[in-house]
Amino acid sequence: QVQLVESGGGLVQPGGSLRLSCAASGRTFSTYAVGWFRQAPGKERDFVATISWNGGFTYYADSVKGRFTISRDNAKNTVYLQMSSLKPEDTAVYYCAADGVPYQNAATLPHRAIAYWGQGTQVTVSS
Repeated sequence: QVQLVESGGGLVQPGGSLRLSCAASGRTFSTYAVGWFRQAPGKERDFVATISWNGGFTYYADSVKGRFTISRDNAKNTVYLQMSSLKPEDTAVYYCAADGVPYQNAATLPHRAIAYWGQGTQVTVSS
């Protein structure tokens, strides 16, 4: 069983930066692809970024490419999302998710069943 806890959200001005963290329990977390998703008020949950189990592959939604960076530290069982040049439309609750199947292709994570979700962290971009 894996538990995911997000942190690092908050209020930031347009153009600012935030770093989200997703801390996981469980020895198998380091073998899972992990993704970040977000859900704005009144909208569906959208894919943001994904990273392979060893950090060697990353993939981003077009809306965040060049502004967000996903990374992981398996020694700390933590995945990060560095967000820069934030825009008001980035306002959402951000969730991390792990696929729960060892060594799967991270590129397909947005289209596969997700075994583990965090509780989410609010990011608000406003002046």
